[in-house]
Amino acid sequence: MKGKVMMTLALIMGIMTTYLFYQYTKDIQVTKAKQGNMVEVVVAKEAIGKNQRIDKDDLEIVSKPEGGLHASALQKTDGIQGQYATAAIAQGEPILSHRLQTKKEEELIVAKKVSQGKRALSLGVNMVQSVSNLIEPEDYVDVYVSIAKKENGETKVETDLIEQKARVLAIGRKLVESNSKEDYVEYSSITIEVEPHEVAKIVKASEEGNIHMALRSRLKEEVEPKEKEN
Repeated sequence: MKGKVMMTLALIMGIMTTYLFYQYTKDIQVTKAKQGNMVEVVVAKEAIGKNQRIDKDDLEIVSKPEGGLHASALQKTDGIQGQYATAAIAQGEPILSHRLQTKKEEELIVAKKVSQGKRALSLGVNMVQSVSNLIEPEDYVDVYVSIAKKENGETKVETDLIEQKARVLAIGRKLVESNSKEDYVEYSSITIEVEPHEVAKIVKASEEGNIHMALRSRLKEEVEPKEKEN
């Protein structure tokens, strides 16, 4: 009697094991079949920076397994060109709809870029004053003012350092650093981040004399410039 019970239990366990193995194998086959279904998706041809305007040359269409795609992945380039990335997108990474914004939305970012307690101040510049338009957003600059003064019938130019290590928020209306594919665009203003109490001083200096920007190195800490040069 005992032997029959054991045999019955063994038979039941065998059936259950066979069923579970069958289900497991079936699930694997379904998963593989789903992942094996390739679909076209839009990806970044090269790395795209945060707040960067996305152009046609920044995109390409590739085939990827459907099972591994994010639900927001875009499959057509229509509507992507001309929008701005809300976050950095790596090369080959699919373009997700929630990481895009329009120009109107992008223009609101300027206020968001300003650090808490700071102010954004725009200064008019020409090619020479802006280091031949080589200054880019997120660079740091020293700001000088040159004022011509008459003493004893002679004109003497005094140059003062009025702002040190100021963060560049934008050049013209551009908020992100240029890449090698973009056409060169000349700009006539630079927006820097300053302390609130420094705004009036810098504005006054820009009205009285000529403003010049000195671009600081990104590579290493530098010896700080003197406060005043004559």
